[in-house]
Amino acid sequence: MAASLTFSRLLASPTTTHYLSSTALFPPKSLSSKLPLSPFSLKFNHSKPFKPCTFHTPSYATKSTTISATIAVGDKLPEATFSYLDDAGEVQTTTISDLTKGKKAILFAVPGAFTPTCSQKHVPGFVEKSAELKAKGVDTIACISVNDAFVMKAWKKDLKVNDEVLLLSDGNGTFTKAIGCELDLSDKPVGLGVRSRRYALLAEDGVVKVFNLEEGGAFTFSGADDLLKLL
Repeated sequence: MAASLTFSRLLASPTTTHYLSSTALFPPKSLSSKLPLSPFSLKFNHSKPFKPCTFHTPSYATKSTTISATIAVGDKLPEATFSYLDDAGEVQTTTISDLTKGKKAILFAVPGAFTPTCSQKHVPGFVEKSAELKAKGVDTIACISVNDAFVMKAWKKDLKVNDEVLLLSDGNGTFTKAIGCELDLSDKPVGLGVRSRRYALLAEDGVVKVFNLEEGGAFTFSGADDLLKLL
């Protein structure tokens, strides 16, 4: 008699406390063994027809699930203050209320200024699509990063961004922590420390209507095109 079992190993980051996705699976490997059995080693109940054993893969291992934060669609955004430097180099501030009250606003976050994906894809994508987004009724487009206002000013200049997208500093991570989107990169050699997970959200009058939250710094569905499709 031959018996075979299929095993799958799950791989998850030790720092991740959210849900597993199907991308965390290794390809299945088969392990088979032949078990010598004597005629007297098994007893069968002949009153019922024999049914072979069936092994089911757990649903969490085959389906991608949405990772969590402390806000969700339908929630009111917590009040917070962001900083930026104006054209004269003076520090200015704005708030969630300023950005969203009576408005349709897109807020998207990046793990860090000057980092490759953020500089080459995420911010430029929103700059490029800003006119299309505003034609769909969006009043405000703002990028939020846990960098200080001076770094954000230098990044804005480097990217040649004008008024298409606001680059705002959540320097102390106050807003990022309030919505549960911290990303601990302190184990990385580049010294990023605690930053923000990548996301893009659409809020109307301060209420979240769309919230595309990425796993860590991944860039899969938080771009400008992704939000355009939902407007």
